[in-house]
Amino acid sequence: MSLPPLVEPAAELTVEEVRRYSRHLIIPDVGMAGQKRLKNAKVLCVGAGGLGSPALLYLAAAGVGTLGVIDFDVVDESNLQRQIIHGQSDIGRLKAESAADSVKEINPLVKVIVHNTALTTDNVMEIFSGYDLIVDGTDNFATRYMVNDAAVLLGKPYVWGSIYRFDGQASVFWAEHGPCYRCLYPEPPPPGMVPSCAEGGVLGVLCASIGSIQVNEAIKLLAGIGEPLVGRLMIYDALEMNYRSVKVRRDPECVLCGKNPTVTQLLDDYEAFCGAVSEEAQEAASGSTITAKDLKSLQDAGENIYVIDVREPNEYEIVSIPGAVLIPKGEFLNGSALEKLPQDKRIILHCKSGARSAEVLAIVKNAGFSDAVHVGGGVLSWIKTVDPSLPAY
Repeated sequence: MSLPPLVEPAAELTVEEVRRYSRHLIIPDVGMAGQKRLKNAKVLCVGAGGLGSPALLYLAAAGVGTLGVIDFDVVDESNLQRQIIHGQSDIGRLKAESAADSVKEINPLVKVIVHNTALTTDNVMEIFSGYDLIVDGTDNFATRYMVNDAAVLLGKPYVWGSIYRFDGQASVFWAEHGPCYRCLYPEPPPPGMVPSCAEGGVLGVLCASIGSIQVNEAIKLLAGIGEPLVGRLMIYDALEMNYRSVKVRRDPECVLCGKNPTVTQLLDDYEAFCGAVSEEAQEAASGSTITAKDLKSLQDAGENIYVIDVREPNEYEIVSIPGAVLIPKGEFLNGSALEKLPQDKRIILHCKSGARSAEVLAIVKNAGFSDAVHVGGGVLSWIKTVDPSLPAY
């Protein structure tokens, strides 16, 4: 369905702007009126990572007058495979600052507002209130639900995108005209069920595919042209080069945008709501977590231990803790790994950061290995505190 323009047009375009945006101006559906609306628009990109990179660059190139970018992270070498807004010289810099510099290089006529902070329940309403449209480039469920809830409560539309390995999704959520994110996903997936890009990987160019679709939808909303992805979920399979669209209907029983909403304000703790780690895993890890340095000390002392890496084989190939045996988490979930565990050694589990190994620890303890422990911080902690010469990923 077509929707009215999200913003009013600016008073005029300068001669410089007319020259810069001439290829837009000669498109009948955009024209002077549409370009003036883009100039008058204020768009916030949540995240300056994989999706935020192409989104920010193309929003700037398109002539969106005010661009906000919020990100608290710093540029790491592993980001450069997909986060094209950053370069080699930006490693170690704040992503929001690096992104702002790239935006200004693309289009100095754009006003950039930098938010060097994490998006939280304490600041999300205030930050969102200053923008017409939100482009969501987050990569975790807690922030996605918070973005959705804040947008619905403020009556603002937002363009959502998601990427994983070779698959991407995109949609527009605007409770005033269609469903919200909770209508599509009423509940977050069980902890550990859906790996993050950091755990499962992502094809770098997929970010450009989905990020550009997000910008396309943003332009349509701002200028009031075409049919935005409101009420539709676009699914992209890069391996099969296949796009398909699925209808998403507004849920009349939605706790946020339904007929009788029960969520009328932001949740106190979105991390708890999404259960980054299950209660069973938290309970198992309580008192049974050691540090990477502790593991190194046990190895150096020749202790009778059996170190298990529960990541995937491709992760193990990139970097591994010396002496660790690879048994992926999936083998613990289906039970096949339990028969491989030695009865006469203490089991020590680890993954990349500690979340997956905590889930496996619960399974192992329930199987009778009461003295089993896991390494808090996983491989990342090992690299940071024990052997910085190993490659990060």
